[in-house]
Amino acid sequence: MSIKVIGLIKVQDELAFEEYRGQVSQTIELYKGKVLTRGVRSKTFWNQLNCEEFDDFVEIEFKSQAAAHNWVNGPEYQALLQVRTKAMKLTLFSVAT
Repeated sequence: MSIKVIGLIKVQDELAFEEYRGQVSQTIELYKGKVLTRGVRSKTFWNQLNCEEFDDFVEIEFKSQAAAHNWVNGPEYQALLQVRTKAMKLTLFSVAT
């Protein structure tokens, strides 16, 4: 079973966002993950959960929940938290597929 990590992104600082995006893929690859999709939200049809609006999204795939967990808690990704916090508000969650 593969694990998808979904990120819902509200950009706050465009320059910091580009800096983050330029570095995050390398951290994903270290844990055998891959970015499947990056995109921009075009239309919200329902929002019964009252989620905050977001601009962009990303879909990342890992071979296991452990690999996804190790990536997000690993030192390489943790080193990006300062720029990530400046760049965006982020909701990040995993789903089993």
